[in-house]
Amino acid sequence: MPSVCRPIVIVGAGGIVRDAHLPAYQKAGFPVAALVDADQDKAASLASRFQVPLATRSIDEALRRSPPGSIFDVAVPASALLNVLHSIPAGSSVLLQKPMGESLDEAQAILGLCRQKGLTAAMNFQLRYAPVMLAARQLAEAQLLGTVHDMEVQVSVHTPWELWSFLRTAPRLEILYHSIHYIDLVRAWFGDPLSVYAKTVRNLRTPELAATKTVMIFDYGDWQRVYLATNHGHAFGAEMQRSFVQWEGTDGAARATMGVNLNYPVGEPDSLVFVDTERQWRTLPTVGNWFPDAFVGSMSSLQAYVDGVVSELPNRVENAIGTMRVVEAAYMSSQRGGISMQLPEMANQ
Repeated sequence: MPSVCRPIVIVGAGGIVRDAHLPAYQKAGFPVAALVDADQDKAASLASRFQVPLATRSIDEALRRSPPGSIFDVAVPASALLNVLHSIPAGSSVLLQKPMGESLDEAQAILGLCRQKGLTAAMNFQLRYAPVMLAARQLAEAQLLGTVHDMEVQVSVHTPWELWSFLRTAPRLEILYHSIHYIDLVRAWFGDPLSVYAKTVRNLRTPELAATKTVMIFDYGDWQRVYLATNHGHAFGAEMQRSFVQWEGTDGAARATMGVNLNYPVGEPDSLVFVDTERQWRTLPTVGNWFPDAFVGSMSSLQAYVDGVVSELPNRVENAIGTMRVVEAAYMSSQRGGISMQLPEMANQ
């Protein structure tokens, strides 16, 4: 946490700000100076609900009426990030809601603009700051898992994509707007993979949407298995739904349940279980959930870096571009396909 919390100017007043950003900042005691949105009424309503002193549709007005040195929290669709960044004053500190653009080309343009304007910029890849994820990291750092050699993500839920109107026509959906969280988490644990194998497909039950089901394998050599499997169309009750990240090491294992995906947007509590020295599964108590508590982590990380409390900014845009490279590689892998069973050398086997 920073020693002094700078005021925050939030750009965007959508559902993620209502359900995660503002509740997290209120919980952490982070002061929010202004809320900016093209829809003045929506901004005003949300500002009134969370006691934000200023609601406006103008970034310039928010600048004039907010304390100097305020941190910008930009929570707009990926396609609008570049336009908003042009309005952010040079030398500012800014937290950008994921994804970092809609493609790797846009991500590189965002990175270039941040460097050009001298921005201290970070991406809001907040899953790594969820309480259960921080606790799992502590288990690993305490050597209770031994050498971690296996990591899997499984999500099979019903996601009400209709809650986000801008996704109805998005050419890229599941990997770019959801699995990107898990990709970033994997990179936080293992760094950049050697290569990526992926297939993302559409759902017959929601033919109007782009792909919402994905299988992805991360190549980290011959001794580590890392993969994710997501299905956002499992609309057959809660009994068989699942949402977890699991790690296995030479000495132990742990599984973190991500409750926010279950019965979204109401969600269920997150939880973390691990294997103790007697090979018994135990619950490790944690406080808080991915939503909204992880959003405290991503903002406090930036605030603490700007404040000089820490010397590293883990989710800085220079690192986040690596997550976008994996996203792009996954889409390329999905398009190119696997080894055809019609090849002559296969037919002769």
